[in-house]
Amino acid sequence: MADLHVHPDRLEIHLTRAEKVLSMRRDDLVIPRDSIRSVAITEDPWIWIRGIRAPGAAVPLTLSVGTWKFHGGKDFLLIKGKQRAAVVVDLDGEEFSRVIVSTPHAAKLVEALRVDVNEIPADGEIID
Repeated sequence: MADLHVHPDRLEIHLTRAEKVLSMRRDDLVIPRDSIRSVAITEDPWIWIRGIRAPGAAVPLTLSVGTWKFHGGKDFLLIKGKQRAAVVVDLDGEEFSRVIVSTPHAAKLVEALRVDVNEIPADGEIID
């Protein structure tokens, strides 16, 4: 499971080695907070998938890791499991238009992203 780190100026998604291999990606995701347009929690992340997988890995309703391309751009998905909540992050002006990450700590992540940047320690807040 990826580690999520919320900093005053960015959200970092540290992928495991397996997630990097499945998504065919070398680097972790770093999302500037200024480019986050909206954040939402969903109990069914599978309905948020749009476009086609390119590149990445998918097992229907079980696993989706990687890039999904659609007519308006690209999304990054890190969805695991059938009954796990996920966070949907819509972005402006970044590599991806949307990032969807399944995590048991979805509410904590959304709350950390809504907190005033002055209240977050300089070294960030780790959300497992």
